[in-house]
Amino acid sequence: MIPLALDPARVVIALAGNGPLAVRRLTQLREGGADPQVFSPEPDGELAALAGDRLVRALPEAADLDKVGVLYVMGLGPDTETVLAELARQRRVLVNVEDVIPLCDFHSPSVVRRGDLVMTISTGGRSPTLASLLRQRLEDLFPEEWAERLRKIAELRNRRRAEGASMSEVARESRELIDREKWLP
Repeated sequence: MIPLALDPARVVIALAGNGPLAVRRLTQLREGGADPQVFSPEPDGELAALAGDRLVRALPEAADLDKVGVLYVMGLGPDTETVLAELARQRRVLVNVEDVIPLCDFHSPSVVRRGDLVMTISTGGRSPTLASLLRQRLEDLFPEEWAERLRKIAELRNRRRAEGASMSEVARESRELIDREKWLP
């Protein structure tokens, strides 16, 4: 596995699916800054409400996928999911079919998000339960105030870089701030 973090401002993401897994994935994508097109021939009420005007009440066709870089698929049944995965690959679109490892080009890690601080856990799709348990542990270890802590570190970094400090000086001063504030055990 090669871990990556995608910038949704640069990579077009779409979702094809239905049900609670689609709602969960759409929520996660939005938390990461994406506003994906949602394809669902018969969306349940929760997905339809969450997708809003981004909902297309159909499955994606080849022309739709020509505009996409990443496609998430779930809740459509094995036959439809297989066809969509093959169509996506033909169009050079990376695809993730939820919980169907042989159809996945990539796996989405569990995520702990504290502002711009993003921590991920991946088991390569082998144990979503373990990834979830580790995510919960990280949430406890890194509470919400870490968003503000990162803002302070970034402020120091930006100020010192503008003053001409070297990267090694900035790193040392950042470590000193973290130590002084006792942010890490």
